[in-house]
Amino acid sequence: ISFMLTTNQIHNQTKTVTRRLGWWFLKPGDILNACEKCQGLKKGEKINRICQIRVVETSAEFLFDTSQKDCVKEGFPDLTPDEFIAMFMKEMRCGRYVVVNRIEFEYSRRPNNGKL
Repeated sequence: ISFMLTTNQIHNQTKTVTRRLGWWFLKPGDILNACEKCQGLKKGEKINRICQIRVVETSAEFLFDTSQKDCVKEGFPDLTPDEFIAMFMKEMRCGRYVVVNRIEFEYSRRPNNGKL
């Protein structure tokens, strides 16, 4: 799963929630490789895995229901919910009434020497 926009938050382990327009198949206990970028790689580029995460919970929620507490969990403690929502809408090209997949996760393990 790509964290291109929040790579630093994953490295610092300050992010424990992500919102996605997909990934509806996830269930608690699923292990994912957190990567910097997974799609749109140029010729010769490789996936850079950061760490592994374990899905704790998923839920369908309206984007406009994002709380201040979740801004912190998303890795943006300095943003208000309205600022976070505006950023998400711009990056994902969607509206505030979209239903998103709220994925809560925990850090499973760090790679050894860059290998997972």
